Order: sequence, then C-alpha cells, then structure tokens
Amino acid sequence: MASLFWLSDDAWAAIEPHLPHGKPGKPRVDDRRVISGILHVLKTGCRWRDVPAEYGPATTVYNRYHRWARRGIWRRIFERMAAAGPVPGELSFDSSHVKAHRSAQGSKGGRGTQAIGTSRGGRTSKIHALADDQGRPIAFALTPGNIADISMAIPLLDGIAPPKRLIADKAYDADRFRNWLKARSIKAVIPSSATPNRPYPLDRIAYRRRNVIERMFGKLKNWRRIATRYDRLARNYLAALALVSTVIAWI
Repeated sequence: MASLFWLSDDAWAAIEPHLPHGKPGKPRVDDRRVISGILHVLKTGCRWRDVPAEYGPATTVYNRYHRWARRGIWRRIFERMAAAGPVPGELSFDSSHVKAHRSAQGSKGGRGTQAIGTSRGGRTSKIHALADDQGRPIAFALTPGNIADISMAIPLLDGIAPPKRLIADKAYDADRFRNWLKARSIKAVIPSSATPNRPYPLDRIAYRRRNVIERMFGKLKNWRRIATRYDRLARNYLAALALVSTVIAWI
C-alpha cells in the first residue's frame, strides 16, 4: 500500500483558519485527518472506498470532499490563499489536456455540460491556468478538451489584477487578444504564428521563463487524480485542482 499522506503542522496551521467554522449541528470528524485522507486519494488515485482506515470511514472522507466541492469551499480556500500572496508583475498562461477515465462519463446533460469533449485524443478535459513568476497557480478554469486554448484567456485575466507582462505560446497569438492586453497596459510576450501577416516583436529572454507554467502542470499531474480525471462532475474535479494547488504552492 502507498505511504499515507498527512498534512504537516505548518501546512495545517496555514489552511485551518480558512475552513468553515461555527456551523450548527453535530461537530465534524477531525478536519485534519479527513482532509489528509482526501489528499491521499488525490495523490494516489485510489478509489474513495479504498481510502485507508487511518483516515476514518471512507464515506466520511468522500462526503466531506463532495459536500465542500458543492459549496465551493475548496475553491474559496485556494482563492483566498493565492490572493494573500505577493502581487505578481509577470504571469504565464497555458493549458493542458487531461484524459477522462470511463468513470467520469455518463453525467446528466451530456459530457459537454461537465467539461468533457471528444477529439482525436479521445475524451478529455482541458485545464486553463495562470501561474506567477514562481510557478504558483493563480487562477484556473476547466473546459472540454476540444475547446481552443485562447478561449479562456480573457475570462481568467479579467478576474485578477493586471500584471505587467503575460507570457504565452503561439496558441494565444491573436490580434484581438493582443489588443485587449495592450488596452490594459499588459506587455504581451507571445511569439507570432508561423505565417503571420505582420510579425510582432518578441522579448526572447522573458519568453524563456514560460517553462515555469510547464513545471507547474508537471507538479499538478504528479497527483494521479489530477493527471487523470475520474470525477463525473466538473465541480468535483475543479475542487481537486483547487485543493492540490493550495497544497503544492500556497502552504
């Protein structure tokens, strides 16, 4: 059996103040133990029913994950802790495909409503993310895998304080997007496409730093339930992204 995952004292001290408190009803089972159990499942990719007994009943671990995903708690924890960090002057934008396991199929309303699309790579979802200059996730969104990379660039950037520079690859080379950035005094560090009508200048030294977001995706996908999507509901997979992002970057 894989080694158990436990939140360290420092990690728990950072995350505990952001948990729901003062709710009426029966006191919750030990938060630290249950959240460690959730993280163990996300790390190893095991089934919820197979969560080790050291974390408590499997139903308790899963219900906490699912219920707090429905209430948006995991996402709010991530957003609060990311917002408390230093304001970045440089951001990187990119996306990454995630294979949808067969257990993620069959949601009401069809796959598209739960951010699963069909393409040559099979059934996939796509994570769109912004990372700061330290490779820490700032914001992310989930779409079907057959959606264009650039589709979520403006919606994600519109929800944060504008950086001085944005680094992205050729998939984001579009006049409309460049003009949107220029109107907000954001320098576009984006290479021109292979056959541009008029190539744009590129800060090649700054562009080398795009690898920070590639490394960020690599760290996220070290967690097996991020590398492969097992969750039927998009909100549950987004909750996993939020929780793992918090653990690897902000605590």
